[in-house]
Amino acid sequence: MSAPVPDPDRQPPPGALAGRGMPPGETPEGEASTGSGAGPYRPLSRGWGKGPLVLICLLAVVCALFFLAYAIILNL
Repeated sequence: MSAPVPDPDRQPPPGALAGRGMPPGETPEGEASTGSGAGPYRPLSRGWGKGPLVLICLLAVVCALFFLAYAIILNL
């Protein structure tokens, strides 16, 4: 049993092959990189809360004071 001979009148156009407009074995074009894909721009409505921001600043000041006191003690 042999493979059927394709009918040239019933063949799809060359650009319609492989479902993506590319013949088999060809590399498709890269996708457009002009869109961001992030959706519409929405400005931020809320930032850092005051509590966590004060806590982080207080922790930084305590650490700085610790190392300052440690440096003073080492130089005595």
